Amino acid sequence: MSILLALIPPLTWGATGIIGTKMGGSAAFPLSTAAQIVANALLAAAILGEWTTVRVWVFGIISIALVTIGALAIAARSKAEKRISKSHPKSYSEGLLALLVSTIGFALYFIFPNLLVRFGFITSRIHNANNGINYMTAIVTPQAIGQIIGSILIALFVLHEYQLFKMPVVKNFTTGITWAIGNLFMFISAANPAIGQATATTLSQLGIVVGTFGGIYILHEYKPADQMVKIVIGTVLVIIGSILITNLKMLS
Repeated sequence: MSILLALIPPLTWGATGIIGTKMGGSAAFPLSTAAQIVANALLAAAILGEWTTVRVWVFGIISIALVTIGALAIAARSKAEKRISKSHPKSYSEGLLALLVSTIGFALYFIFPNLLVRFGFITSRIHNANNGINYMTAIVTPQAIGQIIGSILIALFVLHEYQLFKMPVVKNFTTGITWAIGNLFMFISAANPAIGQATATTLSQLGIVVGTFGGIYILHEYKPADQMVKIVIGTVLVIIGSILITNLKMLS
């Protein structure tokens, strides 16, 4: 079951790649990150029961609003772009569709291990052993197998790439290993009752700062002054909202 469900993440990564090509990295990744933060926070609150009081729900909704407004500000078009075109190009709409698919997939991927516990497939004793380290390190392995299978299927049947082990791909293994280490620690944090799903997934998504400004300064996506102001303000709002989400347990 875990291996089958683990096929979802590679499909969502493919969708995330589509977002980047259709919308531009500096617009795509903030929206994708914000959507994942909101989705995971709401799933953790509603399904896993991490938000237990009215006060926590109020501040949780405020934090989600900050993240959403911030993401919209980061992805907003400049005045010059609006003068050229009153609406987004068709490719932007295609990117939004890919964003929806990737958000659903990522949210299910992140919450799946704790859902098994919530619905009784895994006992609390197994889940909580060694603060969740034993359980999460065990479940990541079958998920990784599913990810490999899914990635190969996407490469062959969606991207039509048949030379899977060319040198650029091999060099990119380093990036994958780095991501895998961070992913493992995120799952371990999510299993720890003192941290929880919402906090762990939120902090894991704060690479939004790197994604946004990396798209601008590394990929050379030019942004006019008025748009840079929106990006800076939006980034600050996303960070404030994320910090608020991670501290909601203190309000319980």
